[in-house]
Amino acid sequence: MKYIRTNSLKRLFSLKWRSLEEATSLNGSKGEENNGSFKNVEEAELSPKPTWKCFSYEEISDATNGFSSENLVGKGGYAEVYRGILKDGEEIAVKRLTKAVTDERKEKEFLNEIGTIGHVCHPNVLSLVGCCIDNGLYLIFHFSSKGSVASLLHDEDLPPMDWKTRYKISIGTARGLHYLHKGCQRRIIHRDIKSTNILLTPDFEPQISDFGLAKWLPSQWTHHSIAPIEGTFGHLAPEYYLHGIVDEKTDVFAFGVILLELISGRKPVDGSHQSLHSWDFKSNFNRQNQY
Repeated sequence: MKYIRTNSLKRLFSLKWRSLEEATSLNGSKGEENNGSFKNVEEAELSPKPTWKCFSYEEISDATNGFSSENLVGKGGYAEVYRGILKDGEEIAVKRLTKAVTDERKEKEFLNEIGTIGHVCHPNVLSLVGCCIDNGLYLIFHFSSKGSVASLLHDEDLPPMDWKTRYKISIGTARGLHYLHKGCQRRIIHRDIKSTNILLTPDFEPQISDFGLAKWLPSQWTHHSIAPIEGTFGHLAPEYYLHGIVDEKTDVFAFGVILLELISGRKPVDGSHQSLHSWDFKSNFNRQNQY
């Protein structure tokens, strides 16, 4: 683990400058032609250039009040997320790799997330504000006050989400995916598209987050084979969980699950562990047999 931090994190500081150079190169090149709602999307989405800074531990500790439990807003298998406020008043989210983690693979995923999101800049993709490598590993993002799509869609204490908002989330998420697949110099396959990883801005603009499992796919490759299979049950494309094949369709399948979730209001996996797409298939099959 010490080797990973020493060598990978040294390369981390060069990512910012490489990101700026790649963005400049992209701005000078001609993008692909598009039709419909995604016309000239690459040209529109290449500006502004991605920028982020390296924070000191003191800065993020002060912002989160010493990582107070009152500021803890999320917790996963290998990271915790805290709400914080910088001295200039900017509200941030600090993702901290938990000290209990000893799995090198998880630390590599964390570093992979830094390397991936350090290259992206799009209204529908959560951009990196900065990072910190003092006293641990930390990612800093803009704080999403509305939370995730899942938290709003399935909270029984909230009124049902209106159709205009559901439509806006669908279109925005599709644009974010299109950018990752077509607008970046190196295609990015997210591999964990789900409603809990789609965060919302105050005006309900969706932003794709959590790039811990993301993979870069060279332009000349049609797909990539990966083992072991990682992701979230109920969102995995058949060719991925059966054969480990990863390409843009992997994310598109998962996006389809989100669409079903938005339309039906059902969770991706129900109490009987039935996936949403299995439920939809059975429902359509039963309806067809009625005629």
